[in-house]
Amino acid sequence: MVSKRLSREAGHRRKFLAIVDDTPECERAVAYASRRAVSTGGALVLLFVIEPGDFQQWFGVEKIMREEANATASAALDAAASKVRERSGIEAELVIREGDPSEEIHALIEEDQDIAILILAAGSSKEGPGPLVSSISGKGVSFQIPVTVVPANLTDEDIDSLA
Repeated sequence: MVSKRLSREAGHRRKFLAIVDDTPECERAVAYASRRAVSTGGALVLLFVIEPGDFQQWFGVEKIMREEANATASAALDAAASKVRERSGIEAELVIREGDPSEEIHALIEEDQDIAILILAAGSSKEGPGPLVSSISGKGVSFQIPVTVVPANLTDEDIDSLA
């Protein structure tokens, strides 16, 4: 069952969700999402998902690793938000979650009924479109909102003309 999106209701704004990670293509998704938000009067949500497999250590080490992962996530989101602010003049909502990326994206979309479009970028390497696009394009994975996949080779000018 598709849960109702509230982005068109009074007092709500359409939100574009972009994922921030360590892939080179994520910057293209953020750029496209921010420009779409500006051109449609919407808002931007940036999500960084910390994968839990990184913390399979002793308790003391696990705590330090979790703190470092959160610091890395915050720094990545802050850097992306700063670029958005400079290029588009908008403030992004920043979200850090821990878990499987696909599951956390689903959960955030379910929790925030204003998120109306998920923006991802496909990598341009010979290995394929990138881990996130590959994982969500697999069998049995679907979202209750449209997903836009942005080619990694788009320039800022290309994105401006498309968004």
